[in-house]
Amino acid sequence: MFRFLEQDMELEKSWLFYTLRKGQDCDVSNRDNVFEVAKKVQQDVGDVTILINNAGIMPTHPLLDQTKEEIERVFSINVLAHCWTIQAFLPAMKTNNHGHIVALSSCAGLFGLENLVPYCGSKFAVRGMMEALGEELRMDKDCKIKTTCVCPYMVDTGLCKKPKVKFEKLMPLLKPRSVAKSIMRAQQTNKKIVSLPGYILHLNNYVRLLPIRASMFVKDFINSGVESDL
Repeated sequence: MFRFLEQDMELEKSWLFYTLRKGQDCDVSNRDNVFEVAKKVQQDVGDVTILINNAGIMPTHPLLDQTKEEIERVFSINVLAHCWTIQAFLPAMKTNNHGHIVALSSCAGLFGLENLVPYCGSKFAVRGMMEALGEELRMDKDCKIKTTCVCPYMVDTGLCKKPKVKFEKLMPLLKPRSVAKSIMRAQQTNKKIVSLPGYILHLNNYVRLLPIRASMFVKDFINSGVESDL
């Protein structure tokens, strides 16, 4: 999602029409392609002030069953793409001293899950990257660029092919529209990191204070994740 620096509503409407009708195809794992599209977007609609990195893939089977190509593609799309888009759009944000970078991590970036070893690794990486980027920007006391890291629970988009949920009424798959609204709310309120639903981040922080055996008991009691898709 992008926004103009200008506040004129007609410009906002024109920009919205552009994004709906002329959205740019981009292989986010390809740095050259990212920079080409970034240049095209800048020429057509101006400087991007809100960047939301949302691309991701999720092979769901044991690590030893994952191919070299699958693992490389997970990290190319889920991690390296964040580096390329940030490098493409951050310079203009710094020039204008205005902007917000939002990255989608995952609850799988808060704790490890079976059948998701590369995916968890990639989402832990995104969370660490956003924390480090926030620190890097914070070193400039006058910098007004914000960062937000969002860690959603399983979303009902088809990405989770075989979700495993013990307490279905308490922990249903999230609806995409609700998640989109929550992401925008997190950006608008300048949250540094947020989980969806919000209690998961706090629960994870508390559980990590427990001895390992106790934390494993809590995890086994909740017993949610994904089954192998093989």
